[in-house]
Amino acid sequence: MRTLCASTLATEFIVIGLAALVVTRLTDVSSGTVWAVSGTAMALCLLLCGLIGRPGGVQLGWVLQIGLIASGLVLPAMFVLGAGFAALWGASVHFGRKVDAIKAARAAQTA
Repeated sequence: MRTLCASTLATEFIVIGLAALVVTRLTDVSSGTVWAVSGTAMALCLLLCGLIGRPGGVQLGWVLQIGLIASGLVLPAMFVLGAGFAALWGASVHFGRKVDAIKAARAAQTA
């Protein structure tokens, strides 16, 4: 699960950065506000990549996803990005746990 969730967060980091470049040009929101919101979200994505394997890491991932959706109040484009990445995060957690269970069952069979 750790690898799948970290990959999702790394992709989030890249997409948020690229979206910030687009939003800066296409909206009336000041570039300082755009980069404050996007930069904070990007920094949290990287920080969370290292915390995934620790207790509470997955729950912090959900908090980040909710925060991204809430940041849509400042940058409306973040509603779409936040909702999309929340769905990806849910899929990463769900399928990551399934893969971990399959690996554990295989290890128990061979032992």
